[in-house]
Amino acid sequence: MKFMNLAAAAVSAAAMMAGASAFAQEFNLRYQTHWTPESPAGQAATAWIDDLNVMSGGRINIEMFWSSSVVASTEGSDAAASGILDGDIHGGAYLTGKNPAFQFIGDPMGGYDTPWQMYGFLYYGGGLEAANSLYNDLNLQFLGWWGGGQETMSSSRPLAGPADLVDWKFRSPPGLETEIFANLGASPIVMDFTEIFTALETGIIDGADATGLAGNKSLGLYDIVKHATFPGFHSMPMDHVTMNLDVWNSLPPDLQRMFEVSVQKLALQMSLLADVLNREAAIELAEQGVTFYDWSPEDRAEFRAGAQKAWDGWAEKTPEAKALVDAHRAWMKKIGLL
Repeated sequence: MKFMNLAAAAVSAAAMMAGASAFAQEFNLRYQTHWTPESPAGQAATAWIDDLNVMSGGRINIEMFWSSSVVASTEGSDAAASGILDGDIHGGAYLTGKNPAFQFIGDPMGGYDTPWQMYGFLYYGGGLEAANSLYNDLNLQFLGWWGGGQETMSSSRPLAGPADLVDWKFRSPPGLETEIFANLGASPIVMDFTEIFTALETGIIDGADATGLAGNKSLGLYDIVKHATFPGFHSMPMDHVTMNLDVWNSLPPDLQRMFEVSVQKLALQMSLLADVLNREAAIELAEQGVTFYDWSPEDRAEFRAGAQKAWDGWAEKTPEAKALVDAHRAWMKKIGLL
């Protein structure tokens, strides 16, 4: 009996030592983002890195590669999935080539008025589970999304409502947005982000979808054009935070929970900060003669109806895209947007 007690004690001690060893293990992870460290998003990401390090007692250390310095932004998720990186902070819309369903993770254009409605879909409308069914197939864990809210359309002519979109030539990113605006009579022109300023200056385009109001201001767009939609209505891209699925599965439960909670804080802080910066920019731009257009609920509903037609086309592309479109619509009906 004494021998058995000693053996049991030895096994218990070994288990405790193994547990302590697992608890003390450090995880040094490599992440990439397209943001610069000086940008508002970069500052928010830096705070996220510090939060994880402090909350984990130094067990989580993240080396961030800024400005897509390892691979192109469109290849960031592939690099995380293959183990070149341990995770990435880019956008789900970059993955639409793998499955069109990712469009409705990265930016369900014409869907929501505020980021809070989108966060609601993620955490209470089945979005998180739907996202991970897609990301897990790529050997990634989706930890959450974060973004700055609605983007602003900048224009050389008024954009007071849907009627003003007819024959409006503007810079558009490729994909779903071009279909939505074409359905409403606009003339979207796909061009690189870096070409916007010159195209506006030379009159090749009447306006542009670039970024949020504060970002557009920093690009100098309102030195050329004096009309803008604010708050916006058309596009609210969200960046994702992912992790290589094998790395995720190697983390103990407490560190997994820290990642999940810290991404929620990152999302809150980024959306709040973007709102503050945009409203500060609005005050300055109004003083400089920029006119803002806040579309009425009726005009937003008309735009949303046009967007839904384009959604229908994308829903036919894959079963996963249809499932996400259906999930978004169910949530939008639940909160009164449809």
